[in-house]
Amino acid sequence: MTTLRLKVAALAGIAALLGTSTLAQDAELTVFDWAGYEDPAFYTAYNEKHGTAPTFAFYGDEEEAFQKLRSGFTADAAHPCSQSVPKWMEAGLLEPLDPSRIDRWDDLNAEFREIEAYKKDGEYYFVPVDWGNTGLTYNTEKLTEDQVQSLQIFADPSMAGKVSMSDNVDDAYALGFLATGVQDWTKATDEDFQKASDFLREVHKNVLSYWDSSSSLAQLMQSGQVELAWAWNETSSTMSAEGLPISLKRDTDEGASSWVCGYVKLKDGEGSDDKFYDFINAWLEPKTVDYIVTAWGYGHSNSAAMAELDQEMLKSVGLDSNESLRANTLWQSPPGPELREKMIAEYENIKAGF
Repeated sequence: MTTLRLKVAALAGIAALLGTSTLAQDAELTVFDWAGYEDPAFYTAYNEKHGTAPTFAFYGDEEEAFQKLRSGFTADAAHPCSQSVPKWMEAGLLEPLDPSRIDRWDDLNAEFREIEAYKKDGEYYFVPVDWGNTGLTYNTEKLTEDQVQSLQIFADPSMAGKVSMSDNVDDAYALGFLATGVQDWTKATDEDFQKASDFLREVHKNVLSYWDSSSSLAQLMQSGQVELAWAWNETSSTMSAEGLPISLKRDTDEGASSWVCGYVKLKDGEGSDDKFYDFINAWLEPKTVDYIVTAWGYGHSNSAAMAELDQEMLKSVGLDSNESLRANTLWQSPPGPELREKMIAEYENIKAGF
């Protein structure tokens, strides 16, 4: 299952580079998403009811998605992460949700569902679905656990040409801030931002590649070219399940980052409202919860269904509770608009070598 899914994700990632709209199915629902999330196991109830999958279009990061939507690209649903939602709301890209049409709304983790930044005038604009970590991911045959105890290894000259970093600005600055002693970027000063940026410039000297999909990173790590990466749960979960020596170390001295992503209803969507809510409801079913945990290594926002899973299994993959998720971590909460724009501009400079 995991090998097939990685191949599908790789094809979707290639298609995303060639153009926006890639997988045309149900013309009455277009989902603008990360490559890989077209996996039908996430929305089986939708396919069973309608006999076909939604149409999927893909983006490489949320800033790319934001700019395409601002430029007139239309879809019905999109899958941003927490730090982007307020910006999309303020830009007028989103419609409010109708929680009465979301069957398991009350089962959603309230810590994710009730974040004030996702509400406006008493209405909700974000359905949280998946959550997890971005953390130090390494080849256990190339590096010892002592070597990866600190995030400082990303900037160590001995790692030149052996590192892969996320092309995602939020993940990157999560590393930069953590490595320089900041666990709450909403309280970061200009000096903190400069230190984080300087650290990322040092890391850039070691970077072989900036990955834009888990499948592309998996290929680099499987080949042995990349020994160290700043990556999502999925990479270690799927690769270790296939017997490869790849591990995620959350308990570095500085910690890891955590995030939550979910679906929004796009304002100018021309598709079916009924099918939008059918898609959301399919995503929140217990069988989807089980699948995203066991096949992808991510948590799900349906806390009622998560509570029914084997708790020892959840603990073994770091998904047993929000308390443990947030301990010694940088939570990717929505930063202020000024900081986020600085992060976007500066990361482009860093990747370009400036």
